[in-house]
Amino acid sequence: MHDNRLVAALRAAGRDVVLLPLYTPLRTDEPDVSLPRLHFGGLNVYLQHTSGLFRRTPALLDRVFDHPLVLRALGALAGRTRPAELGALTVAMLRGASGPLKKELHKLVAGLRALSPDLVHLPNLMFVGLARSLKAALGVPVLCGLAGEDLFLDALPEPHQTTAGELLRDSAGEVDGFVALSRFYATHAAEKYNLPAERVHVIPMGIRTADFDPPAAPPETPFTVGYLARLCPAKGLGELCRAFRVLHESGRVCRLRIAGYLGAGDRTYWRQIEGELRRAGLPRSAAAYVGAVSRSEKLDFLRSLHVLSVPAVYRESKGFYVLEALAAGVPVVQPDHGSFPELLKATGGGLLCPPGDSAALAAAF
Repeated sequence: MHDNRLVAALRAAGRDVVLLPLYTPLRTDEPDVSLPRLHFGGLNVYLQHTSGLFRRTPALLDRVFDHPLVLRALGALAGRTRPAELGALTVAMLRGASGPLKKELHKLVAGLRALSPDLVHLPNLMFVGLARSLKAALGVPVLCGLAGEDLFLDALPEPHQTTAGELLRDSAGEVDGFVALSRFYATHAAEKYNLPAERVHVIPMGIRTADFDPPAAPPETPFTVGYLARLCPAKGLGELCRAFRVLHESGRVCRLRIAGYLGAGDRTYWRQIEGELRRAGLPRSAAAYVGAVSRSEKLDFLRSLHVLSVPAVYRESKGFYVLEALAAGVPVVQPDHGSFPELLKATGGGLLCPPGDSAALAAAF
């Protein structure tokens, strides 16, 4: 979503920018400005990693494996995949030209060479192993985004976690600059991955606000708490639901509205939360999941809220939902860690509370 918005904004400013999707087609609720050709397609990467046969398949078959319809058909299977199961594949990606994915790298180089770029910007540290080959083939600087990769990398099993960290640090020296979206994550990533501090830059994230209506107060009752993010343990939905139970049991007339993507691997987690809410005696109307929302549905959802909270249990590197809520005139309550303190200091748009304290979260509402 960030890369798509960045490219759209740069183009609007008259810059010549091309967005090439890597690994999977883009998921965004704004117009997709990426090229239709996918590189390093997830299915091809997986097959070439697991079998030497697929490292010699013809280009036509590779294009079939990269087709968005094929990848979407496999989306349910991918949703059940955990970082702990992807250790060897992550290491293969970070090995770049010295690993089993050389064919995909050569295809990417050929695609970029046809575009004659002046600069290449890799989306995140998972692709940093490509930097050396791209610089050698294209003769241009290579930048790399910093996007909260430690949440994934820290979940890898050993020995893959250690190997991936070593490869990442070795390849980081080939990158001309790193771009973080918050001061917190710039400092954190530089320390964790031994990135040269002088090459780490902070460019605050932004969102598109042209289609947001002027802020308007929602109905006075019931007091409505919102959650807008992927439904998963890391984003803290369980913590928010516990705080909502405290709020409800205090006698507050309130409701909880939940929106966001629910992957196949997180459905059991959501069923557990639903069960806890029911066992606590909350009526179904008190806490409702409205699904993964479109752009217009998201704006309507935000207009229905009195406050938004996504109490992530990890130190969030970004937090676009905070900016979206504030653009809609909705204050936020967030844990006092990660990027949230600097976001709220810059905007004055909400309150911070101690991480992991559902009673304090409820009191902040």
